[in-house]
Amino acid sequence: MDKERIVTQMSLKEDEDQSLRPQTLDQYIGQDNIKEMLSVYIQAALRRKEALDHILLYGPPGLGKTTLAQVIAHELGVQIKITSGPAIERSGDLAAVLSSLNPGDVLFIDEIHRLPRFVEEVLYAAMEDYVLDIVIGKDHESRSIRIDLPPFTLIGATTRFGDLSAPLRDRFGVVLRLNYYDIKDLENIVRRTSKVYQHEIAEDAVLSLAKRSRGTPRIANRLFRRVRDFAEIIGDGIITKNITDHALSKLGIDHNGLDHTDYRYLKAIIERFSGGPVGLESIAATISEEITTVEDVYEPYLLQEGYIKRTARGRMATEKAYQSLGIKYYKGLFQDESK
Repeated sequence: MDKERIVTQMSLKEDEDQSLRPQTLDQYIGQDNIKEMLSVYIQAALRRKEALDHILLYGPPGLGKTTLAQVIAHELGVQIKITSGPAIERSGDLAAVLSSLNPGDVLFIDEIHRLPRFVEEVLYAAMEDYVLDIVIGKDHESRSIRIDLPPFTLIGATTRFGDLSAPLRDRFGVVLRLNYYDIKDLENIVRRTSKVYQHEIAEDAVLSLAKRSRGTPRIANRLFRRVRDFAEIIGDGIITKNITDHALSKLGIDHNGLDHTDYRYLKAIIERFSGGPVGLESIAATISEEITTVEDVYEPYLLQEGYIKRTARGRMATEKAYQSLGIKYYKGLFQDESK
């Protein structure tokens, strides 16, 4: 197992800095189409004095799903309660959370695809009819009780849209996919972060950081903090391009945002499996990682940027991957496999 990746998209404690989170849709950078639609839905719900339809947010980790849920609650002028699928182990856990909501409140469930199935089934009635039907007791002493709930908005977030059951997906009135951010939006995020931290950064350093952020705001903010450390110790505190490049080089992050873990993954396909195609299970075993970690953390950016491709026979390294490793590329037998 490698040491923790500086460019991992998974949440770390340091990323819980609330000062970096925007409060309104206007402050939220990127995802313009989603913001436009949400603005309409929120205004309509406020005008009708109704709870906003349930919303499902999906896409790779680190793109701002939790932040967007908090923004929605703020725009609605209501409270938000935050939990996660793995934290709700029993029907009683769900009942405790739902019964604490006030009319119009937002309940945000991260990793909603990891809800236990029996809890998910209890959630159906809560989403549709604002009631909880719970069975208490065992065997012949069991009985069902119904708890009325105030109208509320459930916002679910997932990185694994395909793992959601069809009945749960169908109960969301709004389904939105968050996409990787472009360089311009990431530059704006880096500039905003520098203002929040009151730390000066040169414009060419802004671009350098944005290019290495893998299309992900969480990574952009994390890299900013690490580069800031270098600027304070080996410079005069100002984040310049030279300091940025030096710091990220020390951290093992190249000009495209790839790190040692990405290279280990690509080398496994190219050197151990002749460039592929190779199954996900074989790759995971070769690099000693969990299959879900490979699929959710390693692969999304490599697929997005064209370093690998999925085919009917498995993963394949592209010519771009060979070039990044400095290995001569030969067009393989299965070159057209993905077509």
